[in-house]
Amino acid sequence: MLQSIYMSKQPYNNQNQSHDSQAQKSTMSPLRVPPQDLNSEKALLGSIMLRPVALNDILDIVSEDSFYAEKHRMIFQTMVELSNKGEPIDTVSVSNRLREKNHLDMIGGVSYLADISASVPTSTNVNHYAGVVSRKHLLRELINTGDLLTELGFNEKDDIEMVLDTAEKAVFAVTAAAHHTDRFIGIKTLLPEAWDRIEKLHEAKEGLRGVPTGFKDIDKMLSGLQKSDMILLAGRPSMGKTAFALDIARKASVEHNIPVGFFSLEMSAGSLVDRMLSAQAGVDAWKMRTGTGLKEDDFLKIQDAMSTMSSAPIFIDDQPGNNVLRMRSTARRLKAEHGLGLLIIDYLQLMHPTKNYDSMVNQVSEISRSIKGLARELDVPILALSQLSRAVEARGGKPRLSDLRDSGALEQDADVVMFVHREERVNPDTDRPGVADIVIAKHRNGAVGDVELYFDGDKTSFSDLEKNDFNDFSMGASSDADMVDGF
Repeated sequence: MLQSIYMSKQPYNNQNQSHDSQAQKSTMSPLRVPPQDLNSEKALLGSIMLRPVALNDILDIVSEDSFYAEKHRMIFQTMVELSNKGEPIDTVSVSNRLREKNHLDMIGGVSYLADISASVPTSTNVNHYAGVVSRKHLLRELINTGDLLTELGFNEKDDIEMVLDTAEKAVFAVTAAAHHTDRFIGIKTLLPEAWDRIEKLHEAKEGLRGVPTGFKDIDKMLSGLQKSDMILLAGRPSMGKTAFALDIARKASVEHNIPVGFFSLEMSAGSLVDRMLSAQAGVDAWKMRTGTGLKEDDFLKIQDAMSTMSSAPIFIDDQPGNNVLRMRSTARRLKAEHGLGLLIIDYLQLMHPTKNYDSMVNQVSEISRSIKGLARELDVPILALSQLSRAVEARGGKPRLSDLRDSGALEQDADVVMFVHREERVNPDTDRPGVADIVIAKHRNGAVGDVELYFDGDKTSFSDLEKNDFNDFSMGASSDADMVDGF
C-alpha cells in the first residue's frame, strides 16, 4: 500500500519503469511456501510402518495436524485408529482401513503406501523425523498466529481488552506448544530431585516450599504459599484483610526479595505505600497520614524504612474496576519483565466480569475460576481477598466456609481458605484485646486450624504473638481508638 502511494506520485515514465522492474522481480523471486518437509513426513510414516510400536514414542510431539500434506494427515490418523484398536500397522491394514473410509484414492492408492514403506531402510531415526515435522508445524502455527494478530489489529468492534487477551493467548499457545511434553517420567529419575529438595528444606532455616508469609505459625501450617495455588483471605469489613495482605507482600519482598504484584481495586497506591511505610518504620499510621505529632525520631525511622523498601520488588496496580482479562495481561508482562513470585488481589467483589451476568453468584463464580486458572498459568500463588456475608455477625463466633459471600465456587476453587477475625471488633469487653485469629478453614494439602497474631491498630500491622508458659499474652494490648476504618 505504501509503495503504491509513493509510485502514484512519480512521473508516468518512472511508473512504467517501476512496474517493469517489479514484474521482473516477481518472475525471478520464487513463491513463499510455508515451512514443511514432505520427505521427513514420509520417512516418519514409513518408520511407523516398519516398527508400529514407534508410534507411541512420537505421539507426544506429533499429531495429525503436524503434517503439511493432507494425505499424510489421513495416513497418520488411520495409523492412530489402528493402534487404538490393537490392530497391526502395515501397508495392507492401512490400505484396507483407508478403503473403508473412501480415502485410499485420495492419498494416492496402495502404490503410494508402498512407496512410503520403502522410503526408509530403518526406523531408528523416527524421533529425528518427528522432531523435524514438529518444528515445521510450529513455524506454520507461528505464521498463522501472525495472520490472526493482523486480523485482530483491524478489529474495531470488540472491546480492546478482549482483543488483547485473544492475541496474548494465541502467542502463548505457540510458545507453550514448543515446550509441551506429555511423556511419562520414570520415578527413578525423579527420586534424586526429591532427595535434593528434602535436603535443602532440611538445611534451610524456614524449611518452606512456598512463598513465606513472614508469620512463623502460618508458614508452619502452610509451608508458605504454594505455586499455582489460589489462597482466599476473607473477613468482614475492618477486620484487617488488607493490612494482613500488605504485611505478607512487604515481608516477602523486603525479607526474601520475592517480586510481588498487588492489584488494589479499593485503595490508591499512595494509601497502600503509606500503610507499608508505617508498618515497616513502626510509626503511627494516623500521624503519618495527617503529618501531626511526628517527632524527629519518627522521621529517621521513616527514612530508614524508605531506604529498605526502595529496593523491594513490589508492583502496585490501583486501577479501579479492573477485570480478569486486564489483570492477566498485566501479570503476564510483569512476570516477563520483572519475574513474579506472588500476586495479590484486593478484593474479588470489586472486580468487573468480562460479560454481564444475571446474578452476583454467577459473576463471582466466573471470577473465581479465572483467578484459579491464572494462578496455574503463571505458576505463582495468588492471594485473593474477599468479603464475608453478614451471617457471621448474626450468628456470632468465628467465620465458617459457609459464610463466604456470593458463591460456593470460592470454596471449591481455592486451595487454601483463611479468615481474619478479631474478637474485639464485635465484643469490646473481650479478654483478648489486640489478638487476631487467622482461621485456616481449608487447606487442600495439609492441616487446618487457628493461628493467633497480634494486631497493632496504630501501625496497621500484624505480628507473631508470643505466649509464656502460663498462656498469657506477652505483648500488651494496643488501643484501637485511633484505627482507621477499612483495614
